[in-house]
Amino acid sequence: MQKLPFDTVLIANRGEIAVRIIKTLRKLGLRSAIIYHEVDAATLAVSMADTAIALEGSSPIAAYLDAEQIIASARRANVGALHPGYGFLSESAEFARAVASAGITFVGPTPESIELMGDKIRARRFVQQAGFPVAPAAVEEDEPETFVSRARDLGLPLLVKPSAGGGGKGMQIVRDLGTLDDAIAQARREGLRYFGDGRLYVERCAEKPRHIEVQVLGDSFGNVVHLFERECSVQRRFQKIIEETPSPALSAELRKRVCEVAVGVARNANYRNAGTVEFIFDGHEFYFLEMNTRLQVEHPVTEMVTGIDLVAEQLHVAAGHELALSQSDIVSNGHAIEVRLYAEAPEREYAPTTGKILMLEYPECEGVRIDSGIVQGQKITTAFDPMLAKIVVHSATRREAALKAAHVMRQLVLLGCETNADFLARLLMDDTFLSGQIHTGYLDENPHLAIGQCGSDLPAILAAAALLTKPVRDSADAVPKLHAELGKWRN
Repeated sequence: MQKLPFDTVLIANRGEIAVRIIKTLRKLGLRSAIIYHEVDAATLAVSMADTAIALEGSSPIAAYLDAEQIIASARRANVGALHPGYGFLSESAEFARAVASAGITFVGPTPESIELMGDKIRARRFVQQAGFPVAPAAVEEDEPETFVSRARDLGLPLLVKPSAGGGGKGMQIVRDLGTLDDAIAQARREGLRYFGDGRLYVERCAEKPRHIEVQVLGDSFGNVVHLFERECSVQRRFQKIIEETPSPALSAELRKRVCEVAVGVARNANYRNAGTVEFIFDGHEFYFLEMNTRLQVEHPVTEMVTGIDLVAEQLHVAAGHELALSQSDIVSNGHAIEVRLYAEAPEREYAPTTGKILMLEYPECEGVRIDSGIVQGQKITTAFDPMLAKIVVHSATRREAALKAAHVMRQLVLLGCETNADFLARLLMDDTFLSGQIHTGYLDENPHLAIGQCGSDLPAILAAAALLTKPVRDSADAVPKLHAELGKWRN
């Protein structure tokens, strides 16, 4: 690869994605700088970075969303580029412009691309006008007076979506037209709450659809390639839990078609850097869903089967270099599955959990990659998204990858905070999952997977394991001050 025009990159993010970016920067011989809120002072990413800059904020989230403070930090660190990771400000066109105005290279697409694809209504129109498939829908702003009647005419089931939505926030499924008005009102409230935008549209909702996305990469010279597709159909509350590549649902012909459409969308948008074009697949046809103008959480599965470092590619494209890859250079080998380790209790409706990590051990296995930003002794709070780590497994076949991933989840040790590890192991070994017959409603149809069956000896095993950890032993052996002052007195 060509030499980069900057030697230090600021990571405007935290957790596992910050750690992951630092690893690539080290590999490329670049220095890393990171911003952090005080609650993250003892985290792995902060300890790994060459430079760490503390942020102030009324809350941790507010600090990581403070664009002005982040850019000021970047200037103080004299960085040449800024990588936003995902979440936070990664899809803010205003932030991307401000970074560029400060004379710092933004590692991502242009602000114009972020604006085009970040507005779901505008993106949908753009894709439709370019001749690519979109699902039948009613857009409120086309004709507000007839919005509800046009939505009703689409037929059930329906999906109500905020225009500026993301991560499933605000989305409402309607299976009874009598609830449509309430669903619209709820979606509008949540759109305003999360995104400050109450605009809506309604799509015909496919029954048992699959969520297929295609990784694309473009440069400033009009070159666009795809790195094949990922399947992200295993979700809870519109949030992905398991991602894999290749999709077990696609024939070679369908795979070729969906990847070509994704490249066409990106090329028409003059897209630069890494992005993901997402589709809904009903078993016969696929329809454009949205485009995420950033690196995806699930990008490691693509890296595992292609051997391509997407962060390194992002940096070179951001530096103004032409893609070194042609489509024929990109080959997919084997099967990769990623599972998201969450601090949550699936058996209690996926309620978030908290606690101090007393013990943390990841098993070391061939073909297994752990993307983690947590360390032993760290406190897990509800201040951020509950994802703790990503466990990515690569194998020759899908079944082998799934069973290996289940084994890893059974071997993983994390004490002090409840996680979904056992749930993920059950899911990976479920016959329906192993057969590839999954869809976005798969977990709703199989609630037993979340509840599980706890053995009667499990509490005793966990208690014994906890008593073996030094913090617990020290606490148990400590003599209270009042008792110690009694000296050798005995009753």
